[in-house]
Amino acid sequence: MANLTISSTMRALELTAYDGGGPESLHVVEKPVPRPGKGEVLVRIAASPINPSDLSFLRGMYNVKKDLPVVPGLEASGTVVATGDDLASRFIMGRRVACAAGDGDGTWAEYIVTPVTQCIPLRKHVSDEQGATMLVNPLSAWALIGIARRGGHKALVQTAAAGALGRMMIRLGRRFNIETINIVRRDEQVALLKSSGATHVLNSNDPHFDSDLQTLCRELSATLACDAVAGDMTGRVLRALPRNGRVIVYGALSLEASQLDAGQFIFKNNSVGGFWLPMWLKEKNILSVLIAAYQVQSLLASDLKTEVRARLSLDDAVAGLAQYTERMTDGKILFIPSKSAH
Repeated sequence: MANLTISSTMRALELTAYDGGGPESLHVVEKPVPRPGKGEVLVRIAASPINPSDLSFLRGMYNVKKDLPVVPGLEASGTVVATGDDLASRFIMGRRVACAAGDGDGTWAEYIVTPVTQCIPLRKHVSDEQGATMLVNPLSAWALIGIARRGGHKALVQTAAAGALGRMMIRLGRRFNIETINIVRRDEQVALLKSSGATHVLNSNDPHFDSDLQTLCRELSATLACDAVAGDMTGRVLRALPRNGRVIVYGALSLEASQLDAGQFIFKNNSVGGFWLPMWLKEKNILSVLIAAYQVQSLLASDLKTEVRARLSLDDAVAGLAQYTERMTDGKILFIPSKSAH
C-alpha cells in the first residue's frame, strides 16, 4: 500500500439513529483511520458539504440505508494519501480529488476510504471548496440540462429553483438558450431569482399559480420539467405541461410521494421518470464521465458556482444541520474536518 504520512486515528461524525441527525444521534468520535483495499483509496478530507440528499440519509429516507453506527456525508474534496494497489496509485496517488462515499462510512470525517472509481481528479484552478461541492449539484445540473438539450427542448420547468442546483440550471439554460420557468415558495425567492437575471419566476403559493404556469408552458413550448419537490407538486407541474410532456423527478424535498392524475397519462400522453446521479454515472463509460467532469470543472467559478455561507468544524455539525435545514437557499454549509471548534 503506497502512502503518505497518515494519522493512526481520526475524528468523525457518527450517526447512531436515523432520526434526522439531532444531538441524540450525531456525535463526534475518535476512531481508527481505515485502510484501503484493492481498487480503493484513502482520502484526507479537505471539505464536505451538507446537501438535501444528506438530510434524507440522516432520516433513513435515502436510497442507501447503511448499518448503524455510520459516518454520514455523500461528497467531499481532499487528497489521496494512500491506495490499495499500484494501479490506482499510479494515476491518482497524491492528487486532489472530488470524491463520493462508497458503501461504508461517508465524508463527514478527517479521512474516508472509497473506490477509486468514486474519485475525480481536480484541475489546478479548482479550489477545495469548489471541488467539495462538485459532484452532487453541478454534475446533476449539467446532466439535466444535457437531457433537455438532447431532447431538443426549448424550455423547461423546474421546482425548488432558488436552491443551489436550481440557480445553476438557470445559468446553464442561458448558456445553452433554454428558457427556464422557475418555481419557488416565497416572494423573497422570486425577488432573489429575478435580481440574478431569471425571467420567469412563479410562487407556488400564489392563488393563480397553476393557471399562470400552464400559460407559460404553452407560450414557451415547455415540454420538460425537473422536479425536486415531489408530493402534489409533481402532479401540478405535469398538468401544466402540454401534450407529450415529461416530468423528471430527482428529489423529494416535501418528504411525500408524488401525487399523479391518471388522466395526464391517458389523455395527454404525458410521462414521469426519475433521475439519480449515481445511476446516470453508472450508465456512462469512464471516458464520458471524465469529459463531463472536465467540462463541469471549467464552469465551477461561473455557471456552476456554489455559494458557501459557513465553514464549520465537525463539533458544530448539529447546529450547522439545523441552520441549513431552516434556510437551504442561503448557501452551502461546509464541514472542514481539520477546523477546530470555536
